[in-house]
Amino acid sequence: MNQPARSQRWQRRKEARPTELLDAALDVFFEKGFAAARLEDIATRAGVSKGTVYLYFKSKDDVFEALVHAIPEPNIEQLRAVAADANVPADETLRRVLTFVGLMFKDERMMKFPRLIIGEGGRFPKIAETYKRLVISRGVNILSAIIERGIEEGRFRIVDPKHAAYGAMAPLLFGAIWKTTFERFDDGPLDAQALIEQHIDTFLRGITVGSGP
Repeated sequence: MNQPARSQRWQRRKEARPTELLDAALDVFFEKGFAAARLEDIATRAGVSKGTVYLYFKSKDDVFEALVHAIPEPNIEQLRAVAADANVPADETLRRVLTFVGLMFKDERMMKFPRLIIGEGGRFPKIAETYKRLVISRGVNILSAIIERGIEEGRFRIVDPKHAAYGAMAPLLFGAIWKTTFERFDDGPLDAQALIEQHIDTFLRGITVGSGP
């Protein structure tokens, strides 16, 4: 009578294992750096054998790409959904999108990616290319499209949409880097919510028609 229950628990464990391995991998990559990290380290952190890791991944590059698909990429798809309602004015859409991006970087796992890429991307261009293609480029395209629409609606000044999109993203990435690198040397934790709100207000004032000199 107990066998079906044991089988169900085993099945749930089997299905959950890739997620457990990816959580362990992100911690290992962040703590050791991509260069020093080994698949054995990931296995140890996850509490499984090295052979178990090889059931799912062939290399560290495979692990990293799976990490991007599992953590940042779903957030980008949610971001796209937030931006999709053409009935919402562009300025309000931009405010909602930047607010969502700010909330993304309050996720401890999301905050680890920028520092990891900056620290390791020079020696391992594959991980930088993967993150740019799947996360940064998609996010910039979403923001650019909103800014273009705002210009067409007469709400935003005529600016280069892509440059403006980079400008919109930069302080939020700074917040992630600060919290993972410099915050421990500061007098107290960074008020991420205040930073996000200040940035959104400043950025929108900068591109909105009639709001500047």
